[in-house]
Amino acid sequence: QVQLVESGGGLVQAGGSLRLSCAASGGSISSYAMGWFRQAPGKDREFVAAISWSGSNTYYADSVKGRFTISRDNAKRVNLQMNSLKPEDTAVYYCASIPRGYGLEYADEYDYWGQGTQVTVSS
Repeated sequence: QVQLVESGGGLVQAGGSLRLSCAASGGSISSYAMGWFRQAPGKDREFVAAISWSGSNTYYADSVKGRFTISRDNAKRVNLQMNSLKPEDTAVYYCASIPRGYGLEYADEYDYWGQGTQVTVSS
């Protein structure tokens, strides 16, 4: 069973940057598409970004397009580079894996999830 662990969250001022990483253990994620979601207090979990198993296709929510970049650098790690951060980006960020190349925007389609990492952007 794949286990996912996020890291890299923290407190940053508006306009700053953070780089989140998601490390897999217990198995390879090379055949999985991967996604990042976030959940702010009192709000539903929302899609942020996804990347195909090959890394050749990426997808972004409109709210982060042009500021965030998702990448995968091997069979066990997926990254989310977040630039020009805004206070509304404050949330717990989760990575997740999905064994198919469609439905990437829908949290219910994902099978394995990490425990999340807190990102707080101060104004």
